[in-house]
Amino acid sequence: MSSPKQPKQKPREDRLKAALKANMARRKAQARARGEKIGVKNKDEKAG
Repeated sequence: MSSPKQPKQKPREDRLKAALKANMARRKAQARARGEKIGVKNKDEKAG
């Protein structure tokens, strides 16, 4: 075996990469709409 990835895996990886990128963009837009900073928890959300 010269490579663990097979040729048909590439389209799947491209599809997953595109879906992940779209998901992250959607999450960022939702966070901006709520007025939150990405990756920073509010004071109320911090574990005690």
